[in-house]
Amino acid sequence: MSRIEKQFKVRFWGVRGSIPCPGLNTVRYGGNTPCVEMQVGGKRLVFDGGTGLHVLGQSLLRQMPVEAHLFFTHSHWDHMQGFPFFTPGFVKGNHFHIYGAIAPDGSTVEQRLNDQMLHPNFPVPLQIMQADLDFYDVVPGKPIRIDDITIETAFLNHPGEAVGYRVNWCGGSAAYVTDTEHFADHLDENVLWLARNTDVLIYDSTYTDEEYHSPKSPKVGWGHSTWQEAVKIAQAANVRTLVIFHHDPAHDDDFLDNVAQQAAQKFPGAVIAREGMVIEVPVSVRLSKTFPVSHI
Repeated sequence: MSRIEKQFKVRFWGVRGSIPCPGLNTVRYGGNTPCVEMQVGGKRLVFDGGTGLHVLGQSLLRQMPVEAHLFFTHSHWDHMQGFPFFTPGFVKGNHFHIYGAIAPDGSTVEQRLNDQMLHPNFPVPLQIMQADLDFYDVVPGKPIRIDDITIETAFLNHPGEAVGYRVNWCGGSAAYVTDTEHFADHLDENVLWLARNTDVLIYDSTYTDEEYHSPKSPKVGWGHSTWQEAVKIAQAANVRTLVIFHHDPAHDDDFLDNVAQQAAQKFPGAVIAREGMVIEVPVSVRLSKTFPVSHI
């Protein structure tokens, strides 16, 4: 196996929630909305298509032709708004496999990506994209297999539904769990299952407990969690590295520095997601036969 085929790396291209927030006060952590790339055994897996997807796309222009698997947690704007600006999607010869669950209204991920690129919202339709685009319906609870990579899925607690993913390969694992809101009286069993003994847990930590329960502007029911709840999940699930993710656009660099310090005191494996950050997942690579691709 080549050096690349032996790797399991997680790279962060967009780490914010709700709305992009570029500016002088967000330089260190970044202002793009969610996009996380995992390079796993020579395959490229991308989670969510926020504005960070545009930045990833610009980097891929030096590597074409490219093939990648793009997984959407859900279709709220901050997780899809980068897709119409994903330059490699407009280049013939590239190939993208696109996954997402059917929404409560019955629409597929293909329909929702198509709709956001229609007039009067956008000038260029999805059909102008020249890359090969293959769409797959995710069934939460049913694993997805891509060669010898297994991607587990589960429903999350979010308005309009969302899906969490866990990538398993050669003994290493990384879970992508956003957008989700914790429960008041117990830890979410789906989240615990995705996070169990994982090397890397990327978790929706939009708020602090104080913000979530604020008497003036409570965030209960808004579909997001806190970094304190992230620590509880990480401790209960025996997580190695906890990545605090989906930062509120109002949280500037200094605010996140304070969160990083507090979180590390409670859980030494906690880090704050920042654009450009790379985490290498330890694996036990073994030579094995190549399995056929099986999508869902």
